[in-house]
Amino acid sequence: MFLIDDILLAPLKGVIFIGKKINEVIDREMSDEGAIKERLMGLQLKFEMDEIDEEEYDRREDELLKLLEQIREEKQNR
Repeated sequence: MFLIDDILLAPLKGVIFIGKKINEVIDREMSDEGAIKERLMGLQLKFEMDEIDEEEYDRREDELLKLLEQIREEKQNR
């Protein structure tokens, strides 16, 4: 009985495992100051190359700076 349950639930367990790993990578990426700084530099480069306008640059820069500030606050609270 348990063997049949394991066989039937294996695909679901695999999907759950993959989802957890993806979530871990996203959390790590979103809490890494270096990654946020790289995204800011990439954003600045796009602006300088006229790939995005000033309004889009300001909006995305604000989002990234807020995220960077949140990361730093979380590190201080630990």
